[in-house]
Amino acid sequence: MNVGVRTDDTPASLTSASAAAGDVARVEQRSAAFKKELGLADLVLQQIVYVVGIVWVGAAAKLGQSHMVFWLAAMLLFYLPQAAVVIHLSRALPLEGGLYQWTKLGFGEAAGFMVAWNLWMYAVVLISSIGLPIASNLAYAFGVPWLASSKPVIVAVSCALMGTLIALGILGLGVSKWLHNAGSVMLVAAFVVLIALPFVQHARGVLPAYHPFAMAMPTLTLLSLNIFGKLAVGALSGFEYVAVLAGECRDPERTIGRATLIAAPIIAVMFILGTSAVLAFSTPGQVDLIAPIPQTITRGLGSLGAAAAVGPVVILMLTSRLIANSSIVFTGNTRMPMVAGWDQLLPAWFTRLHPRFRTPVNSILFVGAVSLVFGLAGIAGVGEQEAFQLLDNAAGILYGLTYLVLFALPLAATARGVASWPRPSWLLRIAAMAGLGTTILFVILSIFPIIDVPSWRTFALKISGVVIGLNLLGVLVYRLGGRRYERQTMALDR
Repeated sequence: MNVGVRTDDTPASLTSASAAAGDVARVEQRSAAFKKELGLADLVLQQIVYVVGIVWVGAAAKLGQSHMVFWLAAMLLFYLPQAAVVIHLSRALPLEGGLYQWTKLGFGEAAGFMVAWNLWMYAVVLISSIGLPIASNLAYAFGVPWLASSKPVIVAVSCALMGTLIALGILGLGVSKWLHNAGSVMLVAAFVVLIALPFVQHARGVLPAYHPFAMAMPTLTLLSLNIFGKLAVGALSGFEYVAVLAGECRDPERTIGRATLIAAPIIAVMFILGTSAVLAFSTPGQVDLIAPIPQTITRGLGSLGAAAAVGPVVILMLTSRLIANSSIVFTGNTRMPMVAGWDQLLPAWFTRLHPRFRTPVNSILFVGAVSLVFGLAGIAGVGEQEAFQLLDNAAGILYGLTYLVLFALPLAATARGVASWPRPSWLLRIAAMAGLGTTILFVILSIFPIIDVPSWRTFALKISGVVIGLNLLGVLVYRLGGRRYERQTMALDR
């Protein structure tokens, strides 16, 4: 069956209206096989738990009292533009695969595949590195510092988590969404404790002063601009990721956009006041980049006597967020090989659904195995802080490359005259340009570390090598998929 794969004689710029409509119809037909498990409340909670990463308040705290200026700039130049573009596209094209499908329709199949590849590799790297922050959280929760740097512990945590994610992925969103929702509720509860802690300690006289909205004009340095990019594209990204599961949502044309509008202000408050709370108990140089909130909770509750027992509970609640977020990322990640398989760019093996749970079981097993291998390789031979930064920066750049395409869609795709494409307003075009510029800054600066490493040049070369190598591998996979399709077509013609 022809599922929209174009030959070399039919470039993406000449895609006809009927071909684009056929692509959309085929995706909708395929999506009909999925159970529609996600409603508005599920999407709101999933966006909160996905976007609000607990490490970002630590990165922002490195800026000191100027963090407020950088948060506000990141929200203006990236957060709001991202929300506007995602709402615009998800309302017009609520398709399983999200950004992959939008890019395929807007820029052609090759661009769509490379976006899916970068999203897939971003998620693999992100999931593979999750053992590091979980081990650090457990070290703070149980007062056993050596856990954070024990490679056997990190390996054990990674293996146990991956087994859990694979099982939940096969069972489907009907089960895993309750983990996602519970993780989101516990995350919000933990942030309430974090945000309230400086106020309580100030009232008790432990903190002589606390000004959560204090501002200082920032000094523009390579480090501060690097962190600004991370606050924007790293911390405030993720609204488009829920759209990957559009085929498994109820009324996705409305619910994805509405969920974004509800979650956005909640997320903004959590990030800004959470960073202020971190700075109330640590100087910028003291902040633990892997586990800043557990560090703050431990320090802030230290003088509260019996109330200090709350600390380990809050830290474990944050750990539940890491697990829930990993499950969301893993679930979305398993859909990428599946939708590429729909377009015959990967073997049909990836598209097979579990007969009972209607989940892409082969894709789930494959993604789980690759993520685990990638994670075990990533922690070999380097310190835990450097390993975390290496994996995190590589994942961030891969993700940033997909955002370059997202913000280009309302601009260049419309200019190419793509049929059936939703027309953007002039205000959306301005927002997309702001988001595009911020993303370019992030991608360029992410090759540099924000922690002390033996050699920043070596670190930058490692990051660049990983990103370039993975994209070259993606091009190779795409070319092989195209040749496989041509052979299948020739066999059918005979």
